[in-house]
Amino acid sequence: MVFSGRFARSLAMLAFLPVAPMAQAQDMGQVPPGLAGAFLSGRVAVASNDFARMAENYDRALQADPENEGFRELAMQGWLRSGAFEPAARLAAQAATTGELTQVGALILQADAFMRGAYPAVLGALDDGLRTGPLTDAMAVAWANLGQGSMSDTLAAFDSAVAERAELAPFALYQKALALALVGDMEGAADLLTGESEGPVSLSRRGILAQMTILSQLGQFAAALDLAEAIFSNPPDDDVAQIIAALQAEQAIPFTTITSARDGMAEVYFTLAGALVGDRDDWLPIIYGQLALALRPDHGDAILLTGQLLERLGQYELADQTYLRMPRTHPQFLGAELGRANALYLSGQTEAALESLTVLGEARPDSMLVHSSLGDMLRREERYDEAAQAYTRAIDLVDEIDQRHWVLLYTRAIALERVGDWERAEPEFRRVLEFVPDEPQVLNYLGYSLIEQRRNLDEALDMIERAVAGDPDSGYITDSLGWAYYRLGRFEEAVPVMERAVELLPQDPILNDHLGDVYWAVGRQREARFQWRRALSFAPHPDLDLDFVRRKLEVGKDIALEEAEAAQ
Repeated sequence: MVFSGRFARSLAMLAFLPVAPMAQAQDMGQVPPGLAGAFLSGRVAVASNDFARMAENYDRALQADPENEGFRELAMQGWLRSGAFEPAARLAAQAATTGELTQVGALILQADAFMRGAYPAVLGALDDGLRTGPLTDAMAVAWANLGQGSMSDTLAAFDSAVAERAELAPFALYQKALALALVGDMEGAADLLTGESEGPVSLSRRGILAQMTILSQLGQFAAALDLAEAIFSNPPDDDVAQIIAALQAEQAIPFTTITSARDGMAEVYFTLAGALVGDRDDWLPIIYGQLALALRPDHGDAILLTGQLLERLGQYELADQTYLRMPRTHPQFLGAELGRANALYLSGQTEAALESLTVLGEARPDSMLVHSSLGDMLRREERYDEAAQAYTRAIDLVDEIDQRHWVLLYTRAIALERVGDWERAEPEFRRVLEFVPDEPQVLNYLGYSLIEQRRNLDEALDMIERAVAGDPDSGYITDSLGWAYYRLGRFEEAVPVMERAVELLPQDPILNDHLGDVYWAVGRQREARFQWRRALSFAPHPDLDLDFVRRKLEVGKDIALEEAEAAQ
């Protein structure tokens, strides 16, 4: 999801959820006999974001010490974050009876009430002072009233939220538009989403799709297609492509963004999950993502977001289980399968990941995304020839190459350069620069490659200088500039630049080796040998010739280079 920074910060402040807690019984002396193993394993699980093990261990500890609210809270949060809503709800209900219910527990009970359709319970909890956060409380009132069949009370609740908290207005107006569309008032919903009638509305990708659907219901197909062209890539993702195809055929698209009050509350939780990504840590958005999935298990965007967050925390098995929740008939099924392949790769199952993408490519030969993803994975594995072939299959699916495709062209050019096919790689790099003439990474790669080949040195230097100006804190780009000076014989100029590169990336073996060569060129032989030793200490590296570095240490750069050239 994409929100403006200001809107995302407003939502974050309205969430008020605690960060990951540790057990209250921190002192081993407070742990009841027989619980040391579960307690210590639980603490390790918390520290490593292993939510399933966290839940199991603290649940086991709680069974032996039922009055320990710290154990209860950690078990509850572990179950929720690992996607097991029922045991989390059971523990939240227990905490409510003891009077020790936390905000997370209150959220779980709120979601549970929506799941059961117990709308009076939602409103009653709020009347009793059970708070989940300003945002979720306000939206729960509106959606619970709709669940009870009172549209007037629903609209009054949304309007009250807008009037009482200005920072909540863009979000509440979006929710209000969804409610209007749900009951068939497409005109009112479309009017709200323009942002002109009641104020700005912050729309995520999902919100834009909802707006396109609503416009189709009103027969405004051209306006919906204009939105698609302005927002989405070419070719679009499958879910977007389906909507665009219907719009082009002038077919009214059924409004399914939400189909009930329960779905409306799921949308609240999902929107918070997206807005909170990157705010402090990933525990908070995972809470909201799992709550959204508890209420609406087929919520494609929530599945993808939660799976990605679990991947980011290294919980690859949980991520895989989350992606598997995507129905095969869902238009975002392909995205989930790509997520599963990535989770496999990050967990170290490289061949299984590559196999899954290969099979997916055979099943979906028309998917640019599948082929480019396979190319990326093969490139990371330094299987450059296969990567170039995968990128070519992806590029061949594009009707008209434009600026949006520069990354795909760039990665293919890299793969071609790495297999030594410079005749095809160089024009590809130059083609990319026609689309993004000031892109530092492209300028650096092409400039550095020319320097290594000792071709067009003045042009290469100009490219690298522009790259450094565009990204002055990149150690690799700064290294390229220092190396260009070195290749041009401007050794004194190379020294401070290469020192800056090593300062930015002190443990990179290539950069340390380069600095050694530069020091040698200006007569600082002791320092040169020191840098070469550092380069060896940080090895291996696919582009570092260890034998050559060792030979430089033994006889110096000049003799080592003469020997290497004579051996060619």
